[in-house]
Amino acid sequence: MTDTTQTTLVLGSSGKTGRRIVERLRARRVAVRGGSRSGEPRFDWEDRGTWAGALRGVSSAYVSYYPDLAAPGAADAIAAFAAQALDLGVRRLVLLSGRGEEEAQNAERALQASGTDWTVLRCSWFMQNFSESFFLDPLLAGTLALPVGDVPEPFVDADDIADVAVAALTDDRHLGQVLELTGPRALSFAQAVAEIARASGRELHYQLVSMDAYAAEAVAQGMPQEIVGFLGYLFTEVLDGRNAKPTGDIERALGRKPRDFADFARDAAAVGVWAAGDAKPDFVR
Repeated sequence: MTDTTQTTLVLGSSGKTGRRIVERLRARRVAVRGGSRSGEPRFDWEDRGTWAGALRGVSSAYVSYYPDLAAPGAADAIAAFAAQALDLGVRRLVLLSGRGEEEAQNAERALQASGTDWTVLRCSWFMQNFSESFFLDPLLAGTLALPVGDVPEPFVDADDIADVAVAALTDDRHLGQVLELTGPRALSFAQAVAEIARASGRELHYQLVSMDAYAAEAVAQGMPQEIVGFLGYLFTEVLDGRNAKPTGDIERALGRKPRDFADFARDAAAVGVWAAGDAKPDFVR
């Protein structure tokens, strides 16, 4: 039987972390409400009139902000959302945040001051950016070109994030905690592409390009200017080595080690994610 007395709202329910959280909660027979612009009831961060309908009747929420907590206005939006949640009886909020993003920490502080029962999940770059969005088409075409040099990043598996999020939504032990979620080791983007090449048996290349060249091509491919600007912030400021050291927070939260990038690459390659095709280079979907 599904536990309909406790309903969890999952914002971004069709995204990389959101859909995994929905699957896990339903497997636990927890009632879930997906929060999205195409959902019912509809939820849109840019239309505060939709918030109450999504929040009404739920007991907890996974909060994924679009486009990112580093975007202008995010802290105000999180503060307003948390206040409305509390007014409607929603006490537990689990916030997806970015590791090493000072602007995102303003939104974290707004949540922490809201009076809700909060947990913050600061995450590294997702491994699934290579297999589900951002970097997939360039890899299918054979070359991933980014304005990032040898800075190491402890890429984290979205499945690990989902497991920790579900734990935070269902277990009081994680209340009031800021958890920094990373993989077990740091790799440069070039090393990550090399791991994928080994796993897939394909000849893949990593190319370092300037931010100006990347931005110009991204705009030409149809990427919105605000997203280009946000990626420029990530590539030129956040990816400066500040996040290079892995943490043990996934193991502390779940009692197991996080997934390694090599295991992610092996499993994704086994189902043909990076099989050669006629894909054209792209930047972000």
